[in-house]
Amino acid sequence: MQDETATRAARARAHDAAERAQRTLDDRFSVPWLPGAALNVAPPSIRRLPQLVPLNHWWLSHLIEARLDAFHRTGDTRRLRQARDVLRLLRLRNRGLANDYFDDMGWLTLALIGLFDATADARHLRDAEGLWRRIRNRGWNDHEGPSVAWREQQPAYKNAPSNGAFALASARLHARTGEPRYRDAADETVAWLTEHLIAPDGTVLDGVNREGDHRVDADWVFSYNQGVVAAALLERAWVPDAPAEASRVARAALPRLAPHGLVEGETARADHPGGGDAGLFKGIHIRYLVEVAQALPPGDDRHALARFVETATDALIRTQSATPDGRVGDDWGRPAPPVTFLSTQLAVTLALEARWRLERGAARPMPPRA
Repeated sequence: MQDETATRAARARAHDAAERAQRTLDDRFSVPWLPGAALNVAPPSIRRLPQLVPLNHWWLSHLIEARLDAFHRTGDTRRLRQARDVLRLLRLRNRGLANDYFDDMGWLTLALIGLFDATADARHLRDAEGLWRRIRNRGWNDHEGPSVAWREQQPAYKNAPSNGAFALASARLHARTGEPRYRDAADETVAWLTEHLIAPDGTVLDGVNREGDHRVDADWVFSYNQGVVAAALLERAWVPDAPAEASRVARAALPRLAPHGLVEGETARADHPGGGDAGLFKGIHIRYLVEVAQALPPGDDRHALARFVETATDALIRTQSATPDGRVGDDWGRPAPPVTFLSTQLAVTLALEARWRLERGAARPMPPRA
């Protein structure tokens, strides 16, 4: 009885924290007359009016994912409308769905698959397949081995975000369509990642040939790369040891990234428009670690991943509770500074939604088939 009471209390606490994070996005970052848009600081500086964040394609993809997380947690159709509003905003401000960055398009492909899963609206699946074809046709080449470039302007630079997101999207499209070309693409991309960017211990290195010298960026290890590559490995359900390999990658860099229990050094920057990208990394990491943990059988590996997520999100919940408006800074163990950025708040929201799924034992809903 005590165990059941403690479990219900933990789920309620996780639900409340995720809901508060969503409300912070609503209250401190959203613009009511332009659904899905966001401010670049919260609260606005006294010395200037709030400003819209410069269009950041991949942030909006993760904002769609965050709103879908809330919809699945609560069943509240307002959250689903918000996700659709963000897609409309992205399409309007970007003048379409595609851009020159293949990692951006990979993240949006994943968000569109999520919208299809939530709505069974075939238009979202068609858009996802259209973006997948664009990445394959314009981003895939033989520089540094068959794989996806980072962007059109640098076809010879290959990195983990572009290839991890493409591999994951390919596997998810295969699950929803049964088309062999998606399964084959997932396998090809994972093979390239394994050969070029996954170190022998499972650490995911960021990229190769960034400066045209064929060098691997071995010193660049980021949490979101570990997460998305682990998720891509996991999603290949046709591979018998997929969960074990995903677990190995998910756990590999934790001592390096988080020697004291929380990921360090990935922060938004005041000198970048809207704070830059790094504030978002940790939320993506936590999201995918939970997916891997939930796919593992009970045992040490599952416990290690779950414990890491719990430690990180417990810190988030404590600092969130200490701030009247629910903001959290890049250091999840300290109270938020006066100025925080959308990328950071998005990471917080993704992480707390993932914590609720961990407590609830709720995996992603089974996808509809096209």
